Amino acid sequence: MFGQTVKEIRNTIYVFIDASNLWEAQKSKGRFFDYAKLRAFIKEKFGGSLIEVFYYTAYPADGTRDYSIDGKHKFFTFLKKGLGFIVRKKELKRIPVITEAGQSIEEKGNMDVEMTIDAMYHFKKYDTAVFFTGDSDFLALVTHLRNGGKKVYIFSSKNNISEELRTGGDGYFDVLLLREDVWGRELKHRPK
Repeated sequence: MFGQTVKEIRNTIYVFIDASNLWEAQKSKGRFFDYAKLRAFIKEKFGGSLIEVFYYTAYPADGTRDYSIDGKHKFFTFLKKGLGFIVRKKELKRIPVITEAGQSIEEKGNMDVEMTIDAMYHFKKYDTAVFFTGDSDFLALVTHLRNGGKKVYIFSSKNNISEELRTGGDGYFDVLLLREDVWGRELKHRPK
C-alpha cells in the first residue's frame, strides 16, 4: 500500500441501468433482480472502492392502465431512499398512430439521452462504467469513454444485446448467467 497513489487504489464505479432492457431479462428469467445484492456483486466483481448506481425508467401515465401503478412508484422510492440509487424517471409519451385498423396509441419512454448525459456529466468522477443495456446506440458513448481512459463493461442478455455493443466494451456479461444470489423473488403475472 505504501508508495501507491490514491488513483492506484481507488476504483470508483458508476452503474447505468436501463430498466426496460433489464425488464426483458427479468421476464426471461422469471425473477426480479435483488438490486442491493446486484450492487454488491458489481462492487465486488470490479474491485470498487465506491459505487454509484443510476436507474432509468419510464412509467405509464395515471389512468392509462386498468391496474394501479402505485407499486412502481413505491419501488422507485425504495431504490432512491432505501438503496441510495439515483432514479431518473419520466412518464411514457403517448403518441397517436393511425393504421389501416384505425387509430391507436403507441407509448415510448426511451431514456438513452438521459443515460448519456449522466455518463458524460460525471465523467471525471468514475474509473469504471457499467451499463445494463443492449442498445447499439450506446456504442458511440462506450467508445468515447474507453478512449478517455475508462473501463466499460456491458451487462445484458443474449436475446437483447446488439453485436456491436456486446463486443464494444472491455467485457460483456449475460445477466441470465449471473450467479443465483443476485436474483430475488419470482415474477407474478398480473391476471388478465
